[in-house]
Amino acid sequence: MSRARPTDSGVHIVLVEPEIPPNTGNIARLCAATFTPLHLVGKLGFRTDDKAVRRAGLDYWHEVRINYHLDLDALQASLPGHRFLYFTTKATSSYTEASYVAGDCLVFGRETRGLPEDLLKANWERCLTIPMPNRSIRSLNLATSVGIVLYEALRQLGHFR
Repeated sequence: MSRARPTDSGVHIVLVEPEIPPNTGNIARLCAATFTPLHLVGKLGFRTDDKAVRRAGLDYWHEVRINYHLDLDALQASLPGHRFLYFTTKATSSYTEASYVAGDCLVFGRETRGLPEDLLKANWERCLTIPMPNRSIRSLNLATSVGIVLYEALRQLGHFR
């Protein structure tokens, strides 16, 4: 008996102005592997046209459901009724304390600056962090952070039973 191929994991990954192509490439592969839509918001620090994708060896790019948005307002308008969770090293609540639900949008900022301070302040009750015991490390790699959080959300949604 064959299993039906899922078409959507139930959550969304959002990258706001990503700067480093290999990070976005790794995240795109993760999204392809888990049937998770990827949203790229704002100005990207690299090209994603066919030629650039081929040159980077991203042979799975066609497997990723990618959505481009001019800004966060356009993203939110395209996903009405969805909950947005913001990930930052500045938050005090851990990603493990959240109860993830279908439709959640997991929002990550630029590698060098994270998400804008005003966005975080306006949404503080939905800001989460990944705890790091070694306080001398500023942050984790973006692709690593997305993987940690996405798999916890998918685990809670029952994708690994």
